[in-house]
Amino acid sequence: MSVDKLTSVSSMAIMNLSSRPLRLAQLQNPKLNFSFTPHFSLRNSRIYGVYRDKAQTFSFTISCNLNTTRKKQGAMEKKSVPTKIRVPESDGAPTLLDAGNDASPTGPPPAKKSKAAGLGLLRRLSKRVLASLANLTLAISEMFALAGLMAIGSFIEQGEAPDFYFQKFPEDHPLFGFFNWRWVLTLGFDHMFSSPIFLGTSALLAASLMACTYTTQIPLVKVARRWSFLHSAQAIRKQEYSDTLPKASIQDLGAVLMGAGYEVFLKGSALYAFKGLAGRIAPIGVHVALLLIMFGGTISATGSFRGSVNVPQGLNFVLGDVLGPTGFLSTPSEAFSTEVHVNRFYMEYYESGEVSQFHSDLSLYDLDGKEVMRKTISVNDPLRYGGITIYQTDWSFSALQIMKDDEGPFNLAMAPLKINGDKKLFGTFLPIGNADSDDVKGISMLARDLQSIILYDKEGKFVGVRRPNSKLPIEIDGTKILIVDAIGSTGLDLKSDPGVPIVYAGFGALMLTTCISFLSHSQIWALQDGTMVVVGGKTNRAKGEFPDSISSLLDQVPEIVESSPSKESNGLSS
Repeated sequence: MSVDKLTSVSSMAIMNLSSRPLRLAQLQNPKLNFSFTPHFSLRNSRIYGVYRDKAQTFSFTISCNLNTTRKKQGAMEKKSVPTKIRVPESDGAPTLLDAGNDASPTGPPPAKKSKAAGLGLLRRLSKRVLASLANLTLAISEMFALAGLMAIGSFIEQGEAPDFYFQKFPEDHPLFGFFNWRWVLTLGFDHMFSSPIFLGTSALLAASLMACTYTTQIPLVKVARRWSFLHSAQAIRKQEYSDTLPKASIQDLGAVLMGAGYEVFLKGSALYAFKGLAGRIAPIGVHVALLLIMFGGTISATGSFRGSVNVPQGLNFVLGDVLGPTGFLSTPSEAFSTEVHVNRFYMEYYESGEVSQFHSDLSLYDLDGKEVMRKTISVNDPLRYGGITIYQTDWSFSALQIMKDDEGPFNLAMAPLKINGDKKLFGTFLPIGNADSDDVKGISMLARDLQSIILYDKEGKFVGVRRPNSKLPIEIDGTKILIVDAIGSTGLDLKSDPGVPIVYAGFGALMLTTCISFLSHSQIWALQDGTMVVVGGKTNRAKGEFPDSISSLLDQVPEIVESSPSKESNGLSS
């Protein structure tokens, strides 16, 4: 069919439509096998058509512009009908929406179409990425990988000097035949919880949790909150549990379900009820709690400060001099300029003589020398100030104060001695005679704690035991010795960790939401069919107990009893 013939046919169609300008017409020609539907208005119109033939299929567009002026008699004075026919180059016929576009098919695509195509591609790509991240197998693998890294971080000592790892994991005797210090230092296993591999795995798991929440959990909650009535008895009977009440009222069923804690909705002869919506929302809370734990752990690994110090009784130290950053987000606070004074360190003992508890009496001073806080700390009872926590973790023997032949007092430094086992031993030496000679001899003093001192003469023979502050002197090789006091040294661990409150909040929320997630979300549908009520329901948990609980509820629905005609007639006659 030629374009001229189409033009003539189209012109005839427009002439026919011009007599009825406000009606939609659909013209068909059996011989030419084409059809088009006009969109016609008073001023402008378009007619979209598709021509189909065995050999070729193409579309065309007819645009009509009608300009009318009314005379007094109301006749049409002017009418102009310009016509356009567009034939695409491809053999396939475009859709009607594409056929209505006036742009040339051979020209560049419009900017709107390219933007729409770009947005569509971005949306499809984002959906694929979300679907991949929300994969359950991937999330479980990430959790196992994270647990494995934490196990490695617990096995390998953290924060030690490189020489420590050179000796612990030598190249000539690698662990498992391949693991040596190069693995530790290259992968950052010496600072596992702030290493890129650990933080990257945590970020990937967080992305999977957020993707699962967005693609799965939130849509489930939206569906669960929707009032979904079923108006077909067949659809209700397809539920996990279904039953029929032969003579009952749907209103009575609703009252029974409300008494059992269900939220009930009625719409005509249909009923919908649900219970335990919190069980659907709880998994979202579990995901949020896990995200809080990982976020708090990341803040702790990258933004905290840590340090430890042994301070003899009576000396001071500044918090900022002890605390060191653990990550690139660590930022000191004003409390770092606070000075700590150890007023006293002492220990408590069991009846057997073993140490039971350490105590440190600490005072905190600001830059002006004003005491801002004072507390006696012990194991499991730390001091907290300005976001900094001071823990009592260890002790040591600093010095032994003695009197020698009623002179002094003198402070003898106590040094730790290496012994087998985990018990501590400290010792000191008091020279007698010429201290500059090559063969110096003197009195040796040993102590395992602060409550008793063992003394040996210059030949190394045992002389006796004295307690500090006992005021009982002892004479050794012509020298009178009095043990005045044992000065201890407190071992303190300091930490500034802004992520701890977030981690605690995450664990609290995790325990709560995990318990709530075990609640069953139950749904019940019912339909009144004459005097019969068709009931069906389902639940996401406790599927074995659900039929029994619903059956017990249906047994409470009262049965409708119809009065007999004889009784009605007797009642009327009486």
